Amino acid sequence: MKKLALMLTAAVFMLSSVPGFAQMTKAEKDECLLASKNCISQVDDIYKRMHKLDKEIKKGTKVYTPEELKKLQDKLKETSDMLRTIEQGGN
Repeated sequence: MKKLALMLTAAVFMLSSVPGFAQMTKAEKDECLLASKNCISQVDDIYKRMHKLDKEIKKGTKVYTPEELKKLQDKLKETSDMLRTIEQGGN
């Protein structure tokens, strides 16, 4: 009986800790860069934006899904193209 109670307690403890790991991963994501959420107070110049995107991409699949990584890579390319256009004088 003691063994069964101990096993049930261990199972409940392990199941209750799983949502904590999922939340930690979401907290590591930069939602502003990924989906333009929570960006009201955040204004970056192009260089900072490129640096942030690159930093987030380097986190890889530990934090982001492959689809989210693709979206971040597309945004980095778009920002890089925008910078190139500005540097060339808008031509």
